Amino acid sequence: MLAQELPSLKDPRIGFVTITGAKASPDLRHAWIYYTTMGSDSERRATAAGLRSATPHLRSVVGRQVRLKFLPELHFEQDPTREQGERIDELLRQLHERGDG
Repeated sequence: MLAQELPSLKDPRIGFVTITGAKASPDLRHAWIYYTTMGSDSERRATAAGLRSATPHLRSVVGRQVRLKFLPELHFEQDPTREQGERIDELLRQLHERGDG
């Protein structure tokens, strides 16, 4: 539901965002939404700021879709998987260039 709502946000800071996962606390009072985004570091920081700004709206969207005693606080975190993969690719490339691989 959040992934479907993101394109309708009017905040120009929010770039191309892909929701990659979510995790909820055992009491369901907090939910961590993991995402990836394209662009430079400054563009990614702007997207993070835009998502923080849109959190109340997105939380209300969740509230319209689910029936819970408490609506969870949403915490957006950039998924580090892409950067980790790029780092592994770089290390493998360096090994290959040295002739170790």
